[in-house]
Order: sequence, then C-alpha cells, then structure tokens
Amino acid sequence: MAALAVLETPSGKDALAEGLLDLLSPAVQQLDLHVHSVRESQVELREHIDNLASELCRINEHQKVALDLDPYVKKLLNARRRVVLVNNILQNAQERLRRLNHNVAKETARRKTMLEASGAFTPRSPSKP
Repeated sequence: MAALAVLETPSGKDALAEGLLDLLSPAVQQLDLHVHSVRESQVELREHIDNLASELCRINEHQKVALDLDPYVKKLLNARRRVVLVNNILQNAQERLRRLNHNVAKETARRKTMLEASGAFTPRSPSKP
C-alpha cells in the first residue's frame, strides 16, 4: 500500500516514468544500431546478388555449349527482390525506432525540467550510486 501511495503522487509517477525512460533508452539505441548494421549487410548482399546475376548472364552469353542459366538468374533476381523487401521493412522499423528514441529523449528532458523546476529533482553525482 505504501508503494501505491508513492506512485499516486505526481513526483512518484514522474520518478517511475523517468526510470522507465532511462531503462528503455539504451535498449532502443542498441536496437537501432543493430538494425543499421543489418541494413548495411542487406545492401552489401543485394550488390553481390546483382554482380553474380550479371556475371551469370555474361557467362551464359559466351558459352559455346548450350547451358541454360536463366532459371538460376531468375532465382537470384527473386532473392534480390526479397532482400530489397526486407531492407525496406528494416528501414521503416529503424525510422520508427529513431522517432521513438527522439520522443524518449524529449520526454526525459521535459520531465527533468519539470522536476528541477519543482525542486523535487536533484542531479545525482556519477561517483555516488
């Protein structure tokens, strides 16, 4: 009951909200970095698929023996299309994460300003837990 009473006060809610924001912010940033890394890998994979498809077409044109590489080129192009699709999904997710991170930072700053203005917030020293 005492914990519930603390949470019902405005400063208790603000402290809880700030704690949640402090907890979520690093996770959002780390997830954003991972998404960015995956997007870079997707772009690199797409480039390799394009190069391989071009090379297969070139080989197919210069072959004296009738070797049908068209089905393989089509499979590569289909794989490339899927990579582009996944990359677009990741790009949208990363944009949402960026906006979420921005909103978290903005809300944290707003709440800290409110707490400092009310005198309820005293910045902690980094050397003291």
